Parts: sequence; structure tokens; C-alpha cells
Amino acid sequence: MTTFAISTVVHWLNITVLWNMSGGVRGKTKTTLNPEDAKAFNANLVLEDPAEVARVLRAHRNTTDNTLPFLFVALVFVMAGPSALEGYIFLYGFLAARVLYSVCYLKGLQPWRTIFYGLSVLLAAGTAIDAIRLVLSK
Repeated sequence: MTTFAISTVVHWLNITVLWNMSGGVRGKTKTTLNPEDAKAFNANLVLEDPAEVARVLRAHRNTTDNTLPFLFVALVFVMAGPSALEGYIFLYGFLAARVLYSVCYLKGLQPWRTIFYGLSVLLAAGTAIDAIRLVLSK
């Protein structure tokens, strides 16, 4: 359960950092989509996010969309009683792949972004399959 707790907190941190980065990047571009923010922060009102902001928001959305379902599966996996080694491999492996994916997305590093994405998908699938195996073996 410790592995799950630590990895969950780091996933939260990854998602939160990306979300806050979008605001920081938006501030650097001095743009906003909201009239009230344009007035309050002396920013330019735009109809679409600048490319820099859009990149961070895409990284955030992809990370959130992949992490949240994984955490539900990971909870079932942990409750089913895997070995410590299985927990380390699946939970920390997925965590490392997702954090590295985020870094690669922000820096525009291909093919690494795709490699880490694919690795995270394989680890998520492995976690789900192993969770079912563990539950059915009880």
C-alpha cells in the first residue's frame, strides 16, 4: 500500500504541476480567453490559446486522462494483494513512464514521448490483467 500511496501523490504532483504551468505560460504570453481576466491582469483577450499554452494544456489533459483510470485499476490491484515486486514494477514503472512522458511532451521530444506513452499503456494493461488474475485466484 505504501507504493500505491507514494505513486499516487507523485501522480497528483505531476498533474498539478502541469496545470499550474499552463497558467505560468499563459502569463508569459500575456493572453487570456476570458474578458474579466484580460481586464484584471492587463492581458490580451484571444479566441484561441497560443501554441505554448496549448502544448501544456495537451500534456495536462493526456496525463490526466491516462492517470486517473490507472489509479482506479491500481487500487484494485493493490487490494488484491500483489507481491512487492509486482507493485514496484507496475506502479513505479507507470509513474516513471508518465512523468517522463510529461517532460518529453513539454520539450517536444519525439520519439521519446511516444515511447514513454506506449510503455505507460503496456504497464497499465499489465496492471489491469494482473489485478484480474489476483482477484480470480482468491
